[in-house]
Amino acid sequence: MSTSTSIRSTALEPPRGAPWYRKLTTVYGLVLLTVALFVVFAVARPDTFATLLNFRLLAASKSVLLILALAVTVPMVAGKIDLSIGYGVGLWQLMALSFQLMGLDYRVAILLSLLGGAVVGLLNALLVELAQVDAFIATLATGQVIYAVTFWRTGGRQITDSTGSRAAAFDALGTWSLFGIPGPFIIAVALGVVLWLVLDYLPVGRYLYAVGANPRAAELTGVPRRRFVVGAMVASGVLTAVAGVLIASRAAGVAQSNIGPEYLLPALTAAFLGSTTIRPGRVNALGTILGVAIATIGISGLQQLLPGRFYLEPLFNGLTLVAAITIASLASRRRVVQAGGGPVTTQPTGSGTGGGSVPAAGPADPTPSTDPAPPPGGATPAAPARPVELGGAATTGRTT
Repeated sequence: MSTSTSIRSTALEPPRGAPWYRKLTTVYGLVLLTVALFVVFAVARPDTFATLLNFRLLAASKSVLLILALAVTVPMVAGKIDLSIGYGVGLWQLMALSFQLMGLDYRVAILLSLLGGAVVGLLNALLVELAQVDAFIATLATGQVIYAVTFWRTGGRQITDSTGSRAAAFDALGTWSLFGIPGPFIIAVALGVVLWLVLDYLPVGRYLYAVGANPRAAELTGVPRRRFVVGAMVASGVLTAVAGVLIASRAAGVAQSNIGPEYLLPALTAAFLGSTTIRPGRVNALGTILGVAIATIGISGLQQLLPGRFYLEPLFNGLTLVAAITIASLASRRRVVQAGGGPVTTQPTGSGTGGGSVPAAGPADPTPSTDPAPPPGGATPAAPARPVELGGAATTGRTT
């Protein structure tokens, strides 16, 4: 079997030969903005902002947010969205402690929490793929059920390890450090690097981007769309459970029933903001990491410049999310125009799950057409290749 593949790029990176400053601003604009914000706040508050202590505090406190932002990123690559992560993280931080209070070893408690996260992801995938429920509605409903289970387990009160049942090694998961860098931050960055390598350099990443860009076209080229959507939702659930375990490990034996929903908006903001950099026009792991970084720097700097203004964090997250969605939407339109040579009207695919869109059919050709006669031997002529968008590139493949 021989395969002939031609690739026509429709990504938003500047073409070859473009001025260097255009590439710098288009691809690395968010990086420049992050550096600029850091410099401004470092000059304004040199005694508190640009210090090693502040870095350690921010790195330790935002590691969970980074993991949850990565959990949001994986389904978004496949054209879905998972809103249950903000509620799942609360359940698994509760269960990671509760399992130990039941007498289970902390390693078993962690394993059960991760398995539970995978099961929640699988249930989300079944709703989205088998029941054909929109991913937004399905995961939001699942999140509410998870939230109810959390309150049912706690009775609306916090759970405290008053007898010291949890293992000291469990607490160490949230307190260890390497060369002064908090351990949870190292774990979060490592997960981000792994996700970046998978999405950018492995076939599974290309398939995920293909499914997210055009599910129907991906199926026509032999990509098992349903399998990759299920895998993306399960991966999101497992990453959510990892974040929950880290919260429980640093909570000193206390589990709250209302922890979790406050992470949802910042995680979504980071993922959407990340789609405007590194790989402009598509969600990517490095962009998500940068999205978390700019939110962390911006909120910390504003809170130090304007102490006591508790509305700054939700205001910053809300405005940033609006800006990120607007930029991502404009970038998506531009990519579609570049791919088709003109404005394209889109309509949902037959899945009905919001997994992607395909160009709407244009007006019928009034000129009648006839099919060519089959060649001798009964073989039928090969169908013309159709373009498939693979994460920002339209790929025309033909297999003979």
